[in-house]
Amino acid sequence: MSDPFAYSYPSPLEGYENLEPLSDERNEDGKSLKNPQHGKLSKAYEEFPDPLSKDRRGGFDIHIYYFQGNPDQATYAKALHERIRREFPELRVYTFWDKPIGPHPVAMFEVNIFTPAQFGAFVPWLVINRGPLSALLHPNTLGEGALEEERNHTQRATWLGDKIPLDLRLFKLWRAKEKEEEEKQREL
Repeated sequence: MSDPFAYSYPSPLEGYENLEPLSDERNEDGKSLKNPQHGKLSKAYEEFPDPLSKDRRGGFDIHIYYFQGNPDQATYAKALHERIRREFPELRVYTFWDKPIGPHPVAMFEVNIFTPAQFGAFVPWLVINRGPLSALLHPNTLGEGALEEERNHTQRATWLGDKIPLDLRLFKLWRAKEKEEEEKQREL
């Protein structure tokens, strides 16, 4: 579990300061608000916003979990893995793990997403087709190190289905190793 107060957050209105107040005018449905139209779509439709990775790592990893001791889930997960590879060949789909790996406490496979269009197509598809499985969606950001990776896997993560607690000890061990290496560098 991450502490949301352990991080700082830029203002969501950065770049939109000092504009005229928005109106409370409603659309025809009587519920939704009329938004100011300016004739341009957000650039987030075309590329992931900073600090998301735009390189070979991809902007998002999606880990699809199954309980390896549950034969029904294992069978479903194998079929889903195959279906994703066939229907979304442009996505990078990793090995079908039959045991826990890294901070992932149960078996899983991973899919990388490289563009907002891929995210927009794949995530709704997965919402409908993930069946009894849970999925962790986490960003890959440009920051480096254990603290950034832990934040990506916790505070910045989104879950489909039941949340499965991750083994965060790996990140703590990684951080300790980073500190040890920093101290060695200072001694030189």
